[in-house]
Amino acid sequence: MPNTPPITAKRFIEVLKALSSPEEREKTLRYFKNTDGDQFIGVRMGQVFANAKEFIDMPPAEIEKLLDNKIHEVRAGGCSIMDKQARRKRTTPERRKELYDLYLRRHDRINNWDLVDVCAIHVIGGYLTDKPRAVLYKLAKSKNMWERRTAIVSTAYFIRQRDLDDTFKISEMLLKDKEDLVHKATGWMLRFAGDKDRTRLLSFLDKHAAAMPRVMLRYAIEKFDKKQREHYLSLKNKKER
Repeated sequence: MPNTPPITAKRFIEVLKALSSPEEREKTLRYFKNTDGDQFIGVRMGQVFANAKEFIDMPPAEIEKLLDNKIHEVRAGGCSIMDKQARRKRTTPERRKELYDLYLRRHDRINNWDLVDVCAIHVIGGYLTDKPRAVLYKLAKSKNMWERRTAIVSTAYFIRQRDLDDTFKISEMLLKDKEDLVHKATGWMLRFAGDKDRTRLLSFLDKHAAAMPRVMLRYAIEKFDKKQREHYLSLKNKKER
């Protein structure tokens, strides 16, 4: 019987490097912004996530080594492994707590929109679904834009359970945020919440549309018909005159 390859950070990095290509690296560099000194080796995210599935049993100590790596695709792989473990039904409560703690402790390495979006929903939102959520409000006040993005994106897990309070409260906190990538995430969550309760979204927009950053508003009303979109954009336009 052949030996099973080790489920280590070193082995995962070796696998990704074998898949890298200069052509894919050029495509990736055109796509990403706010890279914060990241290095890219040119591996398609589909390949990163597929290999993360093969390394789903990686222990948190090894995942942290991936998060420490300067290569963006490696850190994306670490985040994907965290997400897949958090999603898996047989993952123990103790391991879910370890993943949650790792995410928050090493948020300095979860420092781009895609890394947040890959694992915040299940690692943070999923863990907090039956627990106090004060940490999200602390993150929403952070000076770090990625922590603020985590605060709102994590609420997607609650939205799926039709639990919308935190989404609307945190969205209100982020109305004056200066970062475009926080605006987009907030508008995305508002739109998702509106899928569950359109009346509540309309009420939020009636109160806040004029003061919302334009991109946040556009994301929030994306599924509205033309007349409704024009109505809320007109409130924004009047405010800006």
